[in-house]
Amino acid sequence: QVQLVESGGGSVQPGGSLRLSCAVSGFTMERYYIGWFRQFPGKEREGVSCISNFDGRTKYVDSVKGRFTISRDNAKNTVYLQMNSLKPEDTAVYYCAVTTQITTAQDMGAWEYDYWGQGTQVTVSS
Repeated sequence: QVQLVESGGGSVQPGGSLRLSCAVSGFTMERYYIGWFRQFPGKEREGVSCISNFDGRTKYVDSVKGRFTISRDNAKNTVYLQMNSLKPEDTAVYYCAVTTQITTAQDMGAWEYDYWGQGTQVTVSS
């Protein structure tokens, strides 16, 4: 069974950093994307960043460019999201997800992603 396990969330002050991890198991497809999404209370889930497992192509939503970095460790089947210069508006539940729709994965629409982790809370406040 496909499983995605997220970790690394927590509470930090503005300007601080967190590193989220997403460990993927039970997924047998050769080529896929893993995306990070976040959801604010009462709002739809939105894409933050994504990365392919086969060529390392990445994409970021404008609001996090220059602050967040997505990376992968294929040997560990793990994807990371390094979040620096965090702002209060980054506060959300963060999810990782996987899709084989490689032609549209970069759009980071939640409907394109098939399997999801449980989510991890990120809180940025003084």
